[in-house]
Amino acid sequence: MNCKIVLPSEILEHQEVTKVVAEAANGSFCLLPRHIDFVAALTAGLLVIVPEGSSESYFAVDDGILVKKGPDVLISTRNAVRIPDLGQLEQVLEEQFKAMDDREKMARTAAARLEADMVRRFMELRKHG
Repeated sequence: MNCKIVLPSEILEHQEVTKVVAEAANGSFCLLPRHIDFVAALTAGLLVIVPEGSSESYFAVDDGILVKKGPDVLISTRNAVRIPDLGQLEQVLEEQFKAMDDREKMARTAAARLEADMVRRFMELRKHG
């Protein structure tokens, strides 16, 4: 199967695989090459793909959608990260959440500055007008 993991900003993974294991709201499921076409709404969790001739690859994924059509499996999600091995899952997720928190803090600070600047300018306009 041709598996592609797509994020809003990049293609995280694109390779031939023999198996895909993912999680939906009603539980986890496994896709193999000869399975019927399939669509599922993914929940945040662990995604496992098995590349041809290689060992399992692990990804932590956010909510998303999985579409299997013929030999193609497309997984679209807002956020995903490759996990080198399951023993590092917690550490990798903590690092990702910390980075997201830092970006959110920077965005909030920038928004607060813009808001304060806008209020200051309105006050100046009121004073002069």
